Amino acid sequence: MKVRMASEKDIERMHVLLSQVELVHHRGRPDLFKYGERKYTDEELKEILRDENRPILAAVDDNDCLQGYAFCIFQQHKESHILTDIKTLYIDDLCVDEKMRGHHIGTLLYQAVLDFARAHGCYNVTLNVWSCNESAMKFYRACGLKEQKVGMEVIL
Repeated sequence: MKVRMASEKDIERMHVLLSQVELVHHRGRPDLFKYGERKYTDEELKEILRDENRPILAAVDDNDCLQGYAFCIFQQHKESHILTDIKTLYIDDLCVDEKMRGHHIGTLLYQAVLDFARAHGCYNVTLNVWSCNESAMKFYRACGLKEQKVGMEVIL
C-alpha cells in the first residue's frame, strides 16, 4: 500500500467510498443525511482535483486501485481581527474501503496527511467528526487528535 495524490482515474472508486461514508452518516443521523445520494458529481470531483487548495491523498494497493482517501482543504485566516493567520490543513473527509479496514490504511493515510501538511508549512491539521460515528472518533483519538471545539444542538 502506498499514498499518492489522487487523480481523475480514481473518481469511480471515490464514489464507492464516498457512498460508504454517506451511509455511515445516514445511519447515524437519518434526520440530516439523505439515503443514497452522491456527495459530488464527476465534474465537481474533477474541479476539486484541479484545485491546489483542496488536495486529495489516495491510498492505493499494488494494482494502483484506490483503497482509501483523505480530502483536504488548506485554510488560513489572513484578515481576521481575532484569529491568527496560521496555515491549517483541514481533513474534510477520510475514508478507507470498509472491506480493507483493520489493515492500518487509515493510519497510513493520516500519517501521509501529517507529512503533507508539514511539507506545506502548516501549523496544524484539523477535522470534524460526527459524534454518531463512534469508530471514527475512536480512530482519531488513537491517532492523537484532541477536541478543539464542540458543536452542539437541540432538536425542536
